Amino acid sequence: LRDLCQRGGKRLRPALVMVGARAARPDTPPELVLQAGVALELLQAYFLIHDDWMDQDLERRGGPTVHAHLGRRFRSTSKGASAAILTGDYAVALATRVLANLDLPGRRLSGVLTCFADMQLDAVAGQGLDVIGRGRDVELTYRLKTASYTVRGPLIMGALLAGGSPALQATLERFALPAGVAFQLRDDLIGVFGDPARTGKPRGGDLRAGKRTLLVELALQRCRGPRRQLLQSVLGAPRTTQRAVERAIEVLEECGAKAVVEERIVSLSNEARVAIERGRLSSEGRELLLGAVDALTSRES
Repeated sequence: LRDLCQRGGKRLRPALVMVGARAARPDTPPELVLQAGVALELLQAYFLIHDDWMDQDLERRGGPTVHAHLGRRFRSTSKGASAAILTGDYAVALATRVLANLDLPGRRLSGVLTCFADMQLDAVAGQGLDVIGRGRDVELTYRLKTASYTVRGPLIMGALLAGGSPALQATLERFALPAGVAFQLRDDLIGVFGDPARTGKPRGGDLRAGKRTLLVELALQRCRGPRRQLLQSVLGAPRTTQRAVERAIEVLEECGAKAVVEERIVSLSNEARVAIERGRLSSEGRELLLGAVDALTSRES
């Protein structure tokens, strides 16, 4: 767990806790924000460990996934998987303990812990839709699975730490939903088109894993004949050749699916900016949130 957490990562969630706290009260004690950020990084590790096992991914942040590492360590795929699940459980238990020990008045601490639990409940519901494959509304899955604990939860938690008003929390909520979905759509593009040197994951890995992203769904709707057959042959086929993956990546761009996703990211980003402009925010809060839009939606890794 320590190795995974120290490999890096974007640290967006702790940064957004800070944004939410400073939007509520600029003089929020840094130690509170730091500890909440630690808890969210541990929560992220928990989700990554379990998600990588479900998807049978072998690389994360430039190194082996936890189940792959532990499988080699114990010379057993089964024991590696079991140990990885326990590692994720251990991470979320540590995260909960960090939050439970925050120096906050009882009612405020209760709000923070409830927010933390809500993040997990939404993410689990979204992951369930993703794994079972019954979700017709891809963006609903994204709102539950990603926006909940990547954008909305951290911002609201920061505001709760600082005693932010219900009006501020409502503004942050209106901002977080479109920004969080745009973040996931950008992640979809990076998962297919991203540079492995930046992402720490193989190019086209999401295709091999069979992830039914909006990008993939659009491409399947638009393609017929050999191009559709190629996409279907690569999706969920971990042993497919890199040449076939590269050709499938070209198809995703040629059919216009990538362009449609890019347009949707722009639209959602603008929606998030409108929420900022219409909200009752301090000048610092407005500036930080505008910066967050770019950080969430214009990244390359």
